[in-house]
Amino acid sequence: MSKILVFLAEGFEEIEALTVVDLCRRAGIGVDTVAVSNEKQVTGSHGIPVLADVLLADADFENADMLVLPGGMPGTKNLEACAPLMEQLDAFYKAGKCVSAICAAPSIFGHRGYLQDRNTCSYPTFEKELSGAKVSQSSVEVSEHVTTSRGMGTAIDFGLAIVERFCGKEKAQELAKAIVY
Repeated sequence: MSKILVFLAEGFEEIEALTVVDLCRRAGIGVDTVAVSNEKQVTGSHGIPVLADVLLADADFENADMLVLPGGMPGTKNLEACAPLMEQLDAFYKAGKCVSAICAAPSIFGHRGYLQDRNTCSYPTFEKELSGAKVSQSSVEVSEHVTTSRGMGTAIDFGLAIVERFCGKEKAQELAKAIVY
């Protein structure tokens, strides 16, 4: 079974994170939500507390197939300020393992040099942070092992793109139909 890790930092965008978790679990993909702080309870950008599955120190990076960064403010800044997470993200990217980000979070990929000559999208005000990218207005962009999306309104598209990567197009289409999308 495939396994993904979705990272939660104080101020994350709740819909962007939890839509991915929900869709992937419906598709049978293993998902752990990971708190980057020292507390499992993480409060999103709209004041909604969420209980993460594990703390960063206990996350199983070795068996993970994808790392997912939701956006939101100040969640994106808090993710980028987490040095141990950035080290793991760099290791995943360099190994050709899947990394995904939505909304403001693709800016982290831009800052880290992952987007050179890649079709990429993000929340419009963060497009200037996508260094070297071919910026798109698509709801989701998949460029080899890097997936990006634009924001809360594209969270279902983003989640379905992740499902398609691990379970195939047919399964993603079945899931879209099942959720009346």
